[in-house]
Amino acid sequence: MTSIIKETQSIKEAVNFINTIDLNKFSRLLSRIIQKLHVKGERTFSEEEEQKLQTALSLDKHALNLVLETAAFILEQAVYHSIKPASLQQQLEEIHLNSDKAEVFSQSWASAGPELVEKLKRNTFAPKKLDFVSWQLNLQMAQSSQARLKSPSAVLQLGVRKEDSEVQENIFVEFNHQQLLEFYNKLEIVQGQLDSLT
Repeated sequence: MTSIIKETQSIKEAVNFINTIDLNKFSRLLSRIIQKLHVKGERTFSEEEEQKLQTALSLDKHALNLVLETAAFILEQAVYHSIKPASLQQQLEEIHLNSDKAEVFSQSWASAGPELVEKLKRNTFAPKKLDFVSWQLNLQMAQSSQARLKSPSAVLQLGVRKEDSEVQENIFVEFNHQQLLEFYNKLEIVQGQLDSLT
């Protein structure tokens, strides 16, 4: 399987910091991140909690933020790719995370992963939700410069609204044949990825 976690410079730094954290403290930290990962617009820890964590984990503000962001990123990638716990552990060890920390990630993912996936499925990441789709076909038969012209196009009407509002906004998108085909192919890819999550 292709690695879901690329060993970038910031990942390397975060791994070095994570490897210095006490195992029990790291386990509790990861548990809290998992609990809050599905909540939109809310930080995992308050400012006060982060200051206490800096002291408890012997990390400065930058290092703590890097650890928190990287742990959340790894879990989001695990959700997105529906990775198995053993594979996650192996991939984390490949980026030089200590085996005990990789095992904590794997165990946390095995126990909380399915529930996290369900919670994230219910979340909407976009500010607007699609309510309905309507379409019409247009066929241009001629124009002033050409007597014979056959130019088909499709117009999609997308009715969207904010999750907390009843006000609907209509978005109109016009496609020629090639554009519509490319759009369809992208939707097929999205559908395949959604299917892999279920």
